[in-house]
Amino acid sequence: MDNHFLTITLIYNHNITKMKLEDEIKQKKPFANQSAKLIVNVMYTSAWVAENLKTQLKPYGITLKQYNILRILYGAEKPLTSSEIRDRMIDKMSDVTRLMDRMTIKGLAKRKTRSKDKRLVDITISQTGIELIKQISAQSPLEDFAKTLGDKDAEQLNLLLDQLRNK
Repeated sequence: MDNHFLTITLIYNHNITKMKLEDEIKQKKPFANQSAKLIVNVMYTSAWVAENLKTQLKPYGITLKQYNILRILYGAEKPLTSSEIRDRMIDKMSDVTRLMDRMTIKGLAKRKTRSKDKRLVDITISQTGIELIKQISAQSPLEDFAKTLGDKDAEQLNLLLDQLRNK
């Protein structure tokens, strides 16, 4: 992967078309520098992935934030509190309590008040939630969004994004 020039590769009807960021956002003036372009590219790509995920999740009747919570609970080795879930979420501004209310009503998660501290509630994924996350993962795996990169390029991009956040 060329570290200085990222493109978004889209596949339509088995034809591969490379679209530069400038074309995607219809920008006529050049970016001030590659760092400025990178930040816009990361924001644009994040929104692109989120929109595609929302479309894939719609038939399952869950939102992107609920999917994020399901993945957190599915990967947790123990019950989590609302604040622990919030700390692990991509969108830290989410109202976890409201989201958990909806997920509990849908039968995707379970709540249990702690016996020693009644103010804390432990949250776990339900069997229905486990089955849903497995179904979504089987039919629409997350890695499909990066399938055009390959493992080596995906690893390099992950390292670069980690480096960007560790300023």
